[in-house]
Amino acid sequence: MNKLSRRSFIGKGAMGLGATIAMGALPKELLAAANYADIPIGFQTWVVRDRLGKDFPGTLKAMSDSGFKIMELCSPQGYAQLGFGSLTSMKPAEIKKVINDAGLNCYSCHYGFKELTDNIDERIAFAKELGLTHMVCSTFWLPKTATIKDYQDHADQLNKSAEKIKKAGMQAGFHNHDMEFAKIDGQLIYDALLKQFDKDLVKMQFQTQVITLGYKAADYFKQYPDRFFSAHLSDWSADKKEKPIGQGVIDWKEFFAAAKAAGVKYYYVEMDPATFPDSVAYIKTV
Repeated sequence: MNKLSRRSFIGKGAMGLGATIAMGALPKELLAAANYADIPIGFQTWVVRDRLGKDFPGTLKAMSDSGFKIMELCSPQGYAQLGFGSLTSMKPAEIKKVINDAGLNCYSCHYGFKELTDNIDERIAFAKELGLTHMVCSTFWLPKTATIKDYQDHADQLNKSAEKIKKAGMQAGFHNHDMEFAKIDGQLIYDALLKQFDKDLVKMQFQTQVITLGYKAADYFKQYPDRFFSAHLSDWSADKKEKPIGQGVIDWKEFFAAAKAAGVKYYYVEMDPATFPDSVAYIKTV
């Protein structure tokens, strides 16, 4: 989602997810669906950030008890003002222990671009102690006046940081939002980034929300095999309203087949919890 919609969504999304967690049964169905489809399903902690701030261990335990097995964190330091500030007082090993004690694993974390350039050594140390395998840039957040060269220059900077990340035994990643699917002088920003990123150093995390702009994840998985390591899942109607998985315009059978062939390893649900029941029913049929 774009930055504004992501923030506005969490207001009602966290409340809805809180009720879902309290009910308990629904995410267990989601896990059953994941097992049925033989795909690892996790959750992005952004959708429970308010609950994490109030009760970190309890929220993770509730998610685990509900059936989720993996999670993707947001950098406590980089997202301190966006709901993760309560984790800044904890050491990475302490965070990891809480995650594991809850029955979860965390392999991936989102970081702001500046974290991966100006504070790369400190963030790598944090990631290694946390036990991560992927350090993901959550986008560049460049202004609308940015040029293709601005994006290319930022990609080059991330490539350099990715070299350090690789030497530390981890993989750098890049997460798209809708702004990368705009065109500048007739060139799609996302395509330019794929060309500029070192394919061995920076792997991609695809957010399916860009179907609202006419772009399919499956097309990119097929065109660029081995460039993607994970995806954020949500479905949308033709008039750009969030829908349960299977009730929108995305062809999920094509999506999962293409993702598996492309080497995608992790799937993180990031959508309004109210859409979960119907989404689970559909995933079981994939």
